[in-house]
Amino acid sequence: MGALLPASQHWRIDMRFATSRSSKVVRVTGFAAVAMLAGAALLTGSAMAAGESVGVWMTTADQTKLLQQQANLTFAADSGTNATTIDINPATTYQRIDGFGASLTDSSASLICGKLTAAQQTTLLNNLFSPTSGIGLSFLRQPMGASDFSSIGNYSYDDMPAGQTDPNLTNFNINHDLQCIIPLLKQIKGINPALSIMANPWSPPGWMKTSGSMIGGNLQTQFRTAWANYFVKFVQAYAAQGIPINYISMQNEPLYIPPGYPGMGMSSSEQATLLGSYIGPAFASAGITSKILVWDHNWTNQFPYDVLGNATANSYAAGTAFHWYGGTVDSQTALHNSYPTKGIWFSEGSGFSGTSFAQYLKDIDQLLIIGNMRNWGQSTVRWNLALDQNLGPQNGGCNNCTSTVTINNSTGAITYNPEYYALAQASKFVVPGAYRIDSTNFTGNIEDVAFKNPDGSLVVIAFNAGTASTTFKIRISGQSVSATLPAGAVATYKWAPGSPTPTPTPSPTP
Repeated sequence: MGALLPASQHWRIDMRFATSRSSKVVRVTGFAAVAMLAGAALLTGSAMAAGESVGVWMTTADQTKLLQQQANLTFAADSGTNATTIDINPATTYQRIDGFGASLTDSSASLICGKLTAAQQTTLLNNLFSPTSGIGLSFLRQPMGASDFSSIGNYSYDDMPAGQTDPNLTNFNINHDLQCIIPLLKQIKGINPALSIMANPWSPPGWMKTSGSMIGGNLQTQFRTAWANYFVKFVQAYAAQGIPINYISMQNEPLYIPPGYPGMGMSSSEQATLLGSYIGPAFASAGITSKILVWDHNWTNQFPYDVLGNATANSYAAGTAFHWYGGTVDSQTALHNSYPTKGIWFSEGSGFSGTSFAQYLKDIDQLLIIGNMRNWGQSTVRWNLALDQNLGPQNGGCNNCTSTVTINNSTGAITYNPEYYALAQASKFVVPGAYRIDSTNFTGNIEDVAFKNPDGSLVVIAFNAGTASTTFKIRISGQSVSATLPAGAVATYKWAPGSPTPTPTPSPTP
């Protein structure tokens, strides 16, 4: 890949988020990395044919359009001028896209299994994961044991009575997950075989830690080998159920030790040691090919540089996972520039109660899809897939985190939340294996990101960050279309080969 131009285009948004998901207001400022090759031609592949039809799907800030298909646009010879012209260059490609999704936490799984009929489950999972009849979510981040969203409190895969240890992991089992989580994952994989799964722990079993509990503390050094083998056993146990684990990270939010739910402190030097001398070699010895990600915490921190800067740890690391509760998204580009052979995955960003629909579109489409992927992100993953009307079941952590869908714990009624529609603007149209391609970006006005799918189809996702309706052009190989976006709206444009299938979507809840 050629040299990158300076990231000189700025954007600024306000959103509600904070370190470790406690609620406060943080101003986020980032650089939308344009990353184009100087002097590149607009297209070196097959020429565009005049009359090519472009499918358009739009979601507006006022909710009058929710992933609603609009009249097709038609490419014609470019003429006239428009200061806002998005030039698309499929010949210049960047990172591979692995998917969009959320987390099937124990709380989410308990609601889907316990509050819905079999028919409701099938309908919901198809609406969420089907690439044809639903929105095609293709990435799940699975907690290994309890997190702050668990329906049964704290649990690991090797819990022992107080005062007892199990360094040989003879008591290891995934019995809890076999009841609901794994059956759901099997169903989801059947609906969308391209699904990727990332797994990571909030805490080891309490007996491995200095606190003697899943809450607080650090890993005791004498249990490093046992902890590495715990990962191996987990990946093997899931594989035996037909559920491959594509990615793991070694610790959720390692620099935050929560006082009321599972967590564990881990310094960068400890993570480098665990990766380079324990978990990495254990995976290699067992023939496990799951990619190992470092950090899994907020933007802008020295931690991932320290781990990737360790030569031994670096040799086992596929890349870095990020959250959005602090820092700025351009940190991803800074890290990419330092370690260009290592990938970047955005792995968690929760919504919060009280957020307006318009703000959700900004948070997800402007920041976590356009901003994240213009800054080398390979995934966009929200937090809970499903919660109840009380934003639970909770397990001592966030009391105002939201979810992609809400399942009423009394009636089983399902509400498709703003996150569903915001994610769908990408997940339905950009499939796993797509590559981000070069496109012009207009920061603070029409912001966009473009992709080429494995079947050759091209996708542009555009968000109007301005305060008025704006007309702009999409241009490729001398052909262009003219499009208009209301203020605060997002639209997806897809063309060639053939016309994409419209997406049936649930009606919004009044």
